[in-house]
Amino acid sequence: MKTVTGRTDRVVVVGAGLSGLAAALHLAGRGREVVVLERDPGPGGRAGCLERKGYRLDTGPTVLTMPSILQDTFGAVGAELSVELPLTRLDPAYVARFADGSGLPVHSDAAAMTDAVREFAGPAEAAGYVRLRDWLTRLHHVEFARFIDANIDSPLGMVHPDLARLVALGGFRRLDAKIGTFLSDERLKRVFTFQALYAGESPMRALALYAVISYMDTVGGVYFPPGGVAALPQALARVAAANGITFHYGDAVVELERTGSRITAVRTAGGDRHPCDAVVLTTELPESHRLLGRAPRRPVPLRPAPSALVVHAGGPGDGSGIAHHTISFGRGWHSTFDELITTGRRMTAPSLLITRPTATDPGLAPSGRQLYSILAPVPNLDRGPIDWLSEAGPYAEEILAVARERLLPDFEPEFTEVISPADWADRGHVAGTPFSYAHSFAQTGPFRPRNFPRGTDNVVLAGGATVPGVGVPTVLISGRLAADRITGVPKRRPRILDLAREEAR
Repeated sequence: MKTVTGRTDRVVVVGAGLSGLAAALHLAGRGREVVVLERDPGPGGRAGCLERKGYRLDTGPTVLTMPSILQDTFGAVGAELSVELPLTRLDPAYVARFADGSGLPVHSDAAAMTDAVREFAGPAEAAGYVRLRDWLTRLHHVEFARFIDANIDSPLGMVHPDLARLVALGGFRRLDAKIGTFLSDERLKRVFTFQALYAGESPMRALALYAVISYMDTVGGVYFPPGGVAALPQALARVAAANGITFHYGDAVVELERTGSRITAVRTAGGDRHPCDAVVLTTELPESHRLLGRAPRRPVPLRPAPSALVVHAGGPGDGSGIAHHTISFGRGWHSTFDELITTGRRMTAPSLLITRPTATDPGLAPSGRQLYSILAPVPNLDRGPIDWLSEAGPYAEEILAVARERLLPDFEPEFTEVISPADWADRGHVAGTPFSYAHSFAQTGPFRPRNFPRGTDNVVLAGGATVPGVGVPTVLISGRLAADRITGVPKRRPRILDLAREEAR
């Protein structure tokens, strides 16, 4: 593994999102002096929050998985996740609802889920689920340590016995087809393949190795912290500050000072200069390339993932019968992915993720009120150049009407907050998507933008645009992989896979 040469005593981390916070904690835990520079007034990045009329909204991710990775991040400086951010395990992890009126609670407990599948679709599908769960577990164990939780310098770095095991498991088949070897009920297949959209692909095109995302939520479980998912970066920043990491908020980085092939200082818009021995950039990839003064050449441009429109709505009600997370599938399936990814149109039969965080933390809304966050996938601005400045409001009303018809017939919102691709674009997110670049084969593993860019000797990247990719667990890992590039891999550290196995017990 290639690492930064020379002194690495003082490191500047640009960005206090999840990847930057993870990098900072791992570096501090290895004895480095760390300074974090953040353009926003506080930590969080994509995992931010807003307070509106007594409601506290997660403006980024709402699904939290793999607490073993969270523990690894806190543990870098000797902190304990259970003390700093106690988590509630959601049961069910989701409820899946289908256009034919049927519904399925999705449990991460094996026995509970087997019983639920048997009641939903019969004994043959229940037996298929048991085999699927075993396959997902084996896939995760083969794939994680070698191809997710590790730096790879080139495609040759993938040549390992685990690659043969991954091939034998069918990891390079198409996801939909592979899941179909275990399940024949089309509704069940959706439950275990919709996660491909998190990777920016359709289940019909995504590699089966991305079933590891399904493992993370349907086997590993879904969790929620008090205060919402935005409480995670706030807790990480609090622990970081207590361990000597210095934060400067509200000042954007504008320049990297260079001597030869090394960056020697980082300058901000406010005029501050921060000398450094190494830099971790967690900025959007085009901004990182601007700061570095060069962008790598690729034979085919990077393809961004689809985006999302999110409607946050609050109002009176008890929310009875509505789970923390509900996946409401529309009638379309193949057509939905074609619209989002290929033709760049909004879904004609929308599938929605409807989250009621007040199911677990009533304090996120005023007394007697419920908070809902309704996420509708939409094309990114490159694929579907919709004028969201004028279209966001009407489409939000349409999505809210669909959610009310399917799940919330008596809900009367007293306020709404809409976040559209135009808002993501204003934040500098490529093509107006918070999900960065899609995980096609040509944008996966060693083919994804590398975290040790050429042209400098002491700058590394972290975040969803680089390895291992998009999602809360993976961006936290990206921060540690960036730290490994600077310090080398510590000889003694708990393996995340071992932590996950202990957690599963």
